[in-house]
Amino acid sequence: MSENPDTIVIGGGIAGVSAACELVLAGAAVLLLETEDQLAYHSTGRSAAMLFQNYGPPNVRRLTRAARPFFMAPPTGFSEHPLVAPRGALLIAPPGQEDEMANLLADGDGMVPISLDEALAKVPLLRRDKLAVAAYEADAQDLDVHALHGGYLKCFRAAGGQVVTRAEVLALRHERGGWTIESKAGRFAAPVVVNAAGAWADLVAGLAGLGPLGIQPKRRTAVIIEGPDDGHDSAAWPLIDDVAQSWYGRPEAGGKLLISPADETPVPPCDVQPEELDIALAVDRFQNAVDLVVRRVEHSWAGLRSFAPDGDLVIGWDPRADGFFWLAGQGGYGIQTAPAASRLTAGLIRQGRAPDLILETGLDPAALSPARLIDS
Repeated sequence: MSENPDTIVIGGGIAGVSAACELVLAGAAVLLLETEDQLAYHSTGRSAAMLFQNYGPPNVRRLTRAARPFFMAPPTGFSEHPLVAPRGALLIAPPGQEDEMANLLADGDGMVPISLDEALAKVPLLRRDKLAVAAYEADAQDLDVHALHGGYLKCFRAAGGQVVTRAEVLALRHERGGWTIESKAGRFAAPVVVNAAGAWADLVAGLAGLGPLGIQPKRRTAVIIEGPDDGHDSAAWPLIDDVAQSWYGRPEAGGKLLISPADETPVPPCDVQPEELDIALAVDRFQNAVDLVVRRVEHSWAGLRSFAPDGDLVIGWDPRADGFFWLAGQGGYGIQTAPAASRLTAGLIRQGRAPDLILETGLDPAALSPARLIDS
C-alpha cells in the first residue's frame, strides 16, 4: 500500500464498512480488508432489514433509537435514494401467548395495542380464530440495505479510505506497538485492528492469539412466495411478526411476499444455504396464521446472524491485547443499529469516549464491552 494506515478494519459487511467510514471521518487513515471478492456477501447482502424499534434486547433498542435520525435524514449525497420507506409492524399473538404480548407492550417503545378488527383491516387475510391480541408500531420502516451499505462505502472511499478484497487474514501478530496482518493479498500493519468479521470474528481473534468470546453464527432462512391473487392488495401490508418470533412475513416488490420461520440454527461460519425443513416450516407457520395457500416457493436463501452468548452486541477494546477492537455479535440487528454502532466505534477508538447521541439513550458502553465475555 502507498500509505500507512493507523487502523485496519477486518470485514466488509455493514458493520465494517460503516465503522470504517466513521473512523475516516474522525481523522483516521483506514484500510478495510475483505475475504471475498465482493463486500457484504454473507450476511449484509442477504438481509431483509427493517428499522423496527421494538426488535431486540434493550441495548439494541437504544442503538436503534440513536440510529433513527441518520436513516430518516442521511447526510447530503450519501445515497441517491431514501434509506427508508414507511411500512409499519403488526405483532400478533395466538391464544395462549397473551402474556408475551403484555410483556412486550410493557417494555416497548411506540408499540400500541390494537383491536382484532384493526389488525384485520391492516391484513385482511389473517385468520381471526388464530388471533388473541395484536399490537402495532406505526413508525417501523423498510430499510434499503443496498443503499445504506453503498452509501457508507462511497463515503469511505471519497474520504480517502482504501479497500482490499480477496484478503483473507492468515495471521495476526502484535509486535513493536502495532499489529501485522498476513493475508492472501499481502502484508499490512497498523496500531489498531477492528474485528468486524461477522461469523468469523472468533476465528480472527484466534489468529491474534486471543481466546474466543463465543460468537455463534446462526442460520436464518427467507422464502419468496406469490402474494394473494384474489383482489387483496398485499403491497400495503405491514410487517407481520409473531410475538413468539416463530415466523414473520412482509411484502416484497411485484406482489410477492417474503416469509421466514425466524430460525436460529447454530452453524459454523460458512457460505450458508437454506434447508428444505426450514422452508417447509416457513410455509406451514405462515399458512397457519394467514388464509393464503402457498402453491410454490419462488426463491429461498439463507444468511448468517452471529450472536454473543448474552445476545448483546460486542463493541469495545479487548483487555487482553493493545489495539484490538471488537465490533461483532450483531445478531439480526446489524443493519438497524449500524449508524449508531459505527459512531460508537469511532468515538471509542478516536476520542476514547462514546458520542453524546449514544449516551443520551441511556446506553452504558461498558455493557457492550468484550470484557464481559472474557473469563477472569
